[in-house]
Amino acid sequence: MIDLDIDIRTKEGVMNTFITHPEEHGPHPVVIFLMDAPGKREELHDMARRLGSAGYYVMLPNLYYRRLRAFDLASSSIEAMFEHMYSLSNSMVCNDIEALFQFAASDSAARDEKAGCVGYCMSGPFAFAAAAAFPDKIAASASFHGVNLFADTEDSPHLNAEKIKGEMYFACAETDEYAPQKMIDDLDRHLSGINIHYRIEIYPDTEHGFVFPLKKDKYHKASAERHWERLLALYKRCL
Repeated sequence: MIDLDIDIRTKEGVMNTFITHPEEHGPHPVVIFLMDAPGKREELHDMARRLGSAGYYVMLPNLYYRRLRAFDLASSSIEAMFEHMYSLSNSMVCNDIEALFQFAASDSAARDEKAGCVGYCMSGPFAFAAAAAFPDKIAASASFHGVNLFADTEDSPHLNAEKIKGEMYFACAETDEYAPQKMIDDLDRHLSGINIHYRIEIYPDTEHGFVFPLKKDKYHKASAERHWERLLALYKRCL
């Protein structure tokens, strides 16, 4: 595998980004890997490597770059994490994704065709919004225990869902204080009324954050492996 740490210029600054892809048999389809609230870190780098080893050019940006190059929850606080999280919007992240696509188009290791996207927790709605913002580019997008997928706000990602041309997958924890069942039901009801290829799946016996191995009190190994199965199958179908 090839690992790179690249600074990518956006409309608002310089976004430090981890890129990983196979050494051989390129170019590879691009997958945008969007971090959860604790930030870009080695645990996510390892997840990006696992995805990349299946044949993808994976880009993991630091979405907090407007504020800092690295966020370490262990040396900070939950309050600071939420402050960083709430500084972002769907439109801001979509602008960042546009910059990622522009960079990938200049790299011979990346295939400048259909792309994928995946978001975790806070980035679930970003992956959802990106599928609508780049309908001719993103052929498959996934949200894992995503928050604010259906909200009473002007920029809720469900409002543009009818623009999505690719496949959309939502994986939800059975018990999730940040993504309650009512939100999931409202999302399903909305999406069932428009022309969109989507799937919502509830993972039994799970809580918010179940895919992350280092969240030992939340990690659910069988469901985390199912998450990989679903994600890789999605990209194999669509990319």
